[in-house]
Amino acid sequence: MTPDQEGPATPSGADKFDDEHYPAYTMGRAADMLGTSQGFLRSLDEAGLITPQRSAGGHRRYTRHQLRLATRVRELVDQGTAIDAACRIVVLENQLHEAQRLNAELRADD
Repeated sequence: MTPDQEGPATPSGADKFDDEHYPAYTMGRAADMLGTSQGFLRSLDEAGLITPQRSAGGHRRYTRHQLRLATRVRELVDQGTAIDAACRIVVLENQLHEAQRLNAELRADD
């Protein structure tokens, strides 16, 4: 499982506000929210951590889930970690979290 795995089909109407996988944020808005450059977001795409959806005009659109991943990478980069290494750390953290969730679920079934 990759951290940027898409969720269920895109909801309609007010449900979009609650869907963390709805691509609601433009690249400019996402960069502003993260306090980073648009180039940083492009580098996460190039590293394969996040793949933003594209609008009809070809503009990148980011989800809240993707912004959380980008925030974690930025924290690691700010601490001196290379961006490729930070992306790998985030992937491994997400894999560990998923394994722990599944383990807890299996234990609850016993």
